[in-house]
Amino acid sequence: MNDSNQAPEPVTVRILDREYRVMCTPEQRRSLMESALYLDQQMREIRNTGKVSSIDKIAVMVALNMSEELLKLRQAHVERREKVDQRVRDLADQLDRALGRD
Repeated sequence: MNDSNQAPEPVTVRILDREYRVMCTPEQRRSLMESALYLDQQMREIRNTGKVSSIDKIAVMVALNMSEELLKLRQAHVERREKVDQRVRDLADQLDRALGRD
């Protein structure tokens, strides 16, 4: 049975002691639950610092932290891809030289 054809269904997630109902397909459920758990942990960490108490401000702080993390990961991915591409070009050049294809 192909899960991608299954209809979305409601799933309840709990974040900072509040429940939210979210629609997702059965194949997305695990990812959604992991995401909600991660978000809850991040929001609790910020709330526990005592510096921010408003749930809106806590959510914005977490969003900013996650955005920074995402941008760093994207940049690292680009740099890694560029290194791999350069290494492939270097190996191709070495192979051409070894085969006398200058």
